[in-house]
Amino acid sequence: MRLKGKHTKAPAPTVAPRSDEDDERLGRILVGAGVVQPYQLDAVRDQAGALAAKLVGAGSITDDALARTLSQHHGVPMADFRTLTPAPEAIALLTRDQATALQVLPVAIDDEAVTVAVLDPAPERVAAIAAVLERPVRAAVVTARDLERGLATSYRATQEVGGQVQVFEARDALRKEASALDEVSASEDAPVVRVVQSIITQALRDRASDIHVEPTGERVRVRYRIDGALTEVLDLPASIGPGIVSRVKILGGMNIVERRRPQDGQISMEIEGREVDIRVSTTAVVGGEKIVMRVLDKSRPLFKLEQLGMPAETAVRYSQLIHSPFGMVICAGPTGGGKTTTLYASLGELNSPEKNLMTIEDPVEYTFDSINQIQINEQAGITFAGGLKSILRQDPDVILVGEIRDVDTARIAVQSALTGHFVLSSLHATEAVSALYRLLDMGIEAFLIASSVTAVVAQRLVRRSCTSCLEPYQPSPDELAFLQQFGGGEPIGGFQHGTGCHFCAHTGYLERIGVYEMLVITDEVRELIVDRAPHDQMRKLARNQGMRTLQEQAAQLVTHGTTTAAEVMRSIYVAGV
Repeated sequence: MRLKGKHTKAPAPTVAPRSDEDDERLGRILVGAGVVQPYQLDAVRDQAGALAAKLVGAGSITDDALARTLSQHHGVPMADFRTLTPAPEAIALLTRDQATALQVLPVAIDDEAVTVAVLDPAPERVAAIAAVLERPVRAAVVTARDLERGLATSYRATQEVGGQVQVFEARDALRKEASALDEVSASEDAPVVRVVQSIITQALRDRASDIHVEPTGERVRVRYRIDGALTEVLDLPASIGPGIVSRVKILGGMNIVERRRPQDGQISMEIEGREVDIRVSTTAVVGGEKIVMRVLDKSRPLFKLEQLGMPAETAVRYSQLIHSPFGMVICAGPTGGGKTTTLYASLGELNSPEKNLMTIEDPVEYTFDSINQIQINEQAGITFAGGLKSILRQDPDVILVGEIRDVDTARIAVQSALTGHFVLSSLHATEAVSALYRLLDMGIEAFLIASSVTAVVAQRLVRRSCTSCLEPYQPSPDELAFLQQFGGGEPIGGFQHGTGCHFCAHTGYLERIGVYEMLVITDEVRELIVDRAPHDQMRKLARNQGMRTLQEQAAQLVTHGTTTAAEVMRSIYVAGV
C-alpha cells in the first residue's frame, strides 16, 4: 500500500503511443515466424490504427496466434486469465486511465518485481512501463481480448462507493430530507451524485442490461442483470436510498416530490466516450421506492442476421421471408428475449436506397441514419395506432412496429400487410403458435390473420459457456433426460461447462446467443387459423411441416458445446411440451 500512496502524489508519466517503428518491428517478427505473409502486411498498411489490430481485423492472424508468436520471440510466458486473478495491491499501482493508455494490467507484486500482462513485451515497451511503476517489471503476454476484459473486471467504478457513502453519512447524519434533495441537484461532487455515476458506469463496463436499486429494510441493494441473470454488486445503507432515488429522478426529468405513484423517465448521457440511453422506472415498494434502469449502449454495433445464432437453414428461410414485398413477420418472446435485436438485424438487411423504411417504437433504442424512426409520445398524442396511420401516408415499403400492444395497433398492422406493405413487429408470447392465438384473443378476425401473417419467429436468449474456464463435468439425470427428449446428445469431446473465472465473474457463462423457433404460415396452417383449430393441432401440423421447437434448437446448442443443459432448462420452459 506504500507504493499506492507514493504513486498518487503526482501523476505518472505515460508511455508514448505506438509508433511506425513499433509496427515495423512487429511486422518483421510475424513475417520471420512465418505466421503472416508480406502481402498481408501490404494489404493493411494504408489503414488507420495499430498493425496488430489491423491484422486481426483482416483475419490474417488470430489474437491467440499473435500473442503466442510474441511470447516465443521475446521468451516471456503467456498470461492465462483462466487461472490468474489480478491481485488488488498490484492493480492499485495504476489508475484505469493509465493502464488503458499503457495497454498493461499489473497482476502480481512481490519483493523482486511487478508482474504485468502486456500486449507487446518488447524490451523498450517493458522498460517504459517499469519507469512509470518505478519498480522492476516481469512481463507476460496477453491477448487484446483478454486485456480488454481484464481491465473491465479489475478496475471497478464502484470501488469508490464505500468512501462516498461514509462522506454522505458523516455530512448528512442529522440533515433533513428536504435539504438532502437540494444537494443531489446542486453539486456534481456530492457523494450521492458520484455514487449514482459509479453505479451506471460500472453497469456499462459489465455489459449489464438493467440496474435494480431496491430498498430492503435497513439496506439498499444494487443488482445488475448481466446476460439475463441478476447479480448483486452493492449493499448500501438505507439512509442513502432517498438521495439515490432523487438523483436518478432529476437525471430522468421526473418529479422528485411524488413518491407514491410509478414514474417513467429517460436519461441520455456519455460514459467513457460511449453514448448511453437509460430508461428509468420507479415504483413504491415497502420500505421506499425501487428503481429499475434499462441501459442501452448506443455505441454497441448492430448484429447481422448470421450473428444472431439462427441455424443456417432457418437464417436462409427467414432472409427470404423478410424480402417479401408484402406480408407480416412477427417476432415473439418475453421482455428481454432479444426481439428488438432480431428486428434491427432484419432492418439492417432490408436497408437500401431503393426502399423507404419507417419504424414506430417506444422508445427508439438504436438509431439508423437512413431509416425514418418515430418515437412514441403519449403526452403529445403519438400512439402506436395513431403513428402507424401517419406512416401509411408516408409511402413506406417496410414498416417496423416496435410492439403490438393493443387491438387497434394489431388491426392497423394487419391491414398494412394486406394493402401491399411489408410489416415487421414484436409481440409478447411464449412461442410461435401462441403468438397467433394472442392476435385472435385481441379480437382480430381469423381470416385477416391468415391472409396477412407470413411467419412467426419465437425466440429466447441463453447464456454461452465461458470458453476461458471450460472443464469436463457429468450432467444430472434430469439434464440428460431433457437432451434425450429433444434430440440432443453428448458434444464431441464430452460435456463441458464453465467453472467460473476472472472474465465471467465466476458465473461460468459469458454473453448470450439466440434460440429460434420459426413457424412459416403455409396454406394448411392458414386453414387451421380460419377454423380456429386447437393450439395443439396447429403446433403438431407445424412440427410435421419442419418447424423445430425452441427446446429442440436449444438441445442442439448443447450438443455443439455452446451452452449447457442446465442453462437451457433455466431459460426455456419445457414442462408439458
